[in-house]
Amino acid sequence: MTSPLISFRHATKRFDNDRVTAVDDVSLDVAAGEFLAVVGGSGSGKTTLLRLANRLIVPDGGEVHVAAKNISNVDPIALRRSIGYVVQSGGLFPHMTIADNIGITPRLMGIPAGEIAARVDELLDLVQLDRTAHRDRYPHELSGGQRQRVGVARALAAKPEIVLMDEPFGALDPLTRDALGDEYQALHRTLKLTTIMITHDMTEAILLADRIAVMKSGRLIAAGTPAELSASKDAYVNELLGTPRRQAERLKHLIAGDGA
Repeated sequence: MTSPLISFRHATKRFDNDRVTAVDDVSLDVAAGEFLAVVGGSGSGKTTLLRLANRLIVPDGGEVHVAAKNISNVDPIALRRSIGYVVQSGGLFPHMTIADNIGITPRLMGIPAGEIAARVDELLDLVQLDRTAHRDRYPHELSGGQRQRVGVARALAAKPEIVLMDEPFGALDPLTRDALGDEYQALHRTLKLTTIMITHDMTEAILLADRIAVMKSGRLIAAGTPAELSASKDAYVNELLGTPRRQAERLKHLIAGDGA
């Protein structure tokens, strides 16, 4: 077996002078090319786990390995520049044009301006934004869905193997959210990325991810494919998995005119 591309080994993170344990002894491997969704309620430790992966925060216990290296021994700036990171609403710099937002990481890495310009155009095409119409605009001039597309383009600018996504589509309207989820899943496969996506939406996790990790109160309580999770005896896992089914049944009755 090949080594996992990302590995959390008994990772623990505490805050508030050790009074709050946000991530509690989590061990989880992510294979190269895998799309992993991490789900759970607010305060479950999802975002903290994600931020451990690129050393935005450091663990108080355990280790995190990326490409078989303990990242505590890796330069954090170089690590972050090698990993794409997408946040809700794009997280764009408002004073920069779209082209400058997308090109910021390659520029910090010393890539020549001509190569950056070509990469920006390539990425605008990839995320289905017209390069002429968008490269010189500013984030406030774009819709939410357009800003999120730019956020994905910026995450891909330095050609990372790994992309971390923190509720990337949560602030979007349902149609845009659905479309962007499908588009990103296609990019993930085409570019052979390894993706960890944080979401509170189990339906989104089931539709997009290869495997789902379920967190509760800082602990990893289950991980597997949707079929594997459906065999879980954990009440919380069953409750999360039951949500899409309940919504589907309610929609079926309402659309048929049987509901109130």
